[in-house]
Amino acid sequence: MSAQPLRVVVADDQALVRTGFRLILESEGIEVVAEAEDGEQAVAAVRRTRPDVVLMDIRMPGLDGLEATRRILADPAQQPPRIIMLTTFDLDHYVYAAMAAGASGFLLKDVTPEHLAAAVRLVRTGDALLAPAITRRLVERFARPDATAATAAPHRELGTLTPRELEVMTLLARGLSNAELAAGLQLSEATVKTHVARILGKLGLRDRAQVVVAAYETGLVSVGAAPGAP
Repeated sequence: MSAQPLRVVVADDQALVRTGFRLILESEGIEVVAEAEDGEQAVAAVRRTRPDVVLMDIRMPGLDGLEATRRILADPAQQPPRIIMLTTFDLDHYVYAAMAAGASGFLLKDVTPEHLAAAVRLVRTGDALLAPAITRRLVERFARPDATAATAAPHRELGTLTPRELEVMTLLARGLSNAELAAGLQLSEATVKTHVARILGKLGLRDRAQVVVAAYETGLVSVGAAPGAP
């Protein structure tokens, strides 16, 4: 375990949700360094406390969670935290937009205590929180190739990827785990992780969530294609 406790900000306009999440996380040894009831408070709390992870409600009064996420991730003054979006809907275009903006995934608010703690620990390691079935439906519903200049521009350099990296990116976009990628491509998990890291670096992406979005927006993976097919 890390010598430093994992530090989290919880942003939600419902006090009951914030309190419940705080109790769950603190019972797991995860420190909640601040709470926020709207986006403005969330941005301020992140700047003040510099957490590892933010649990961010999408719909909040005033500045919503999506815009707060954009501001936090665009702040050049600090190493941005990992952001997990909270929603009561598993197919919400705000979640897709948040993933495109750099959020590391999303959770439904009725998440179990065990899953909540595990999710926070997972994204802290630099991985993305992707529920493959939900994420694929989400992306296929809202992604459009070259949807906007803002989201498409960073992803047009697919030509910098090797054939193997393109293959890994395609399968990753289908929601395969590192273990599944390794088995399917007959590679070690360490080699798969190296390929994923190179994809992120070459395309200027934060994590696997953005890789999934980029794969659809660039047309590398087409909506409606069978798993494993381009």
